[in-house]
Amino acid sequence: MLVGYARVSTEDQQLDGQVEALEAAGAERIWAEKVSGSKSNREELAKLLDQIRPDDVVIVTRYDRLSRSLQDLLSIVEEIRKKGAGFKSLAEDIDTTTPAGRLVFHVFASIAQFERERISERTREGLASARKRGRVGGRPAALSAEQRQEVRVMRDDQGRGIAELARLFGVSPNTIRRA
Repeated sequence: MLVGYARVSTEDQQLDGQVEALEAAGAERIWAEKVSGSKSNREELAKLLDQIRPDDVVIVTRYDRLSRSLQDLLSIVEEIRKKGAGFKSLAEDIDTTTPAGRLVFHVFASIAQFERERISERTREGLASARKRGRVGGRPAALSAEQRQEVRVMRDDQGRGIAELARLFGVSPNTIRRA
């Protein structure tokens, strides 16, 4: 039996395209969920892995729908293999029911992991370069240095409350506490 798995990372993304592709590929049953691939607790994936039988083939639209890390992806595919089932990815044309398909799967998975690590590395390099040029990422401060000093004076010397200061400066009480 062909069984499908569809996943998107956030609630505002849609599963429709994946579900339609899996149905067109012949999936008789599809498990779908909206959860990050980096999360280890994916209920629908757990149900799928629990219910697959020998000779089933788990299909996905892209192999990164199963996982965001190479180690996790390999362990999931190995669990599928131990149950006597196969794995198929439509976009990469990978089919682990054949020796050549298993080889291609491992090569593609390694390349994807390499690419994710390179993206992370380039991001860190870019942030370090920006810091050297005096640019600091993140959200701008809600209060200027002068406003923070004024908050301290009003709180410590005048005895004004945090909620009152938050309303006065138009910021959250936590911003006042940090000041």
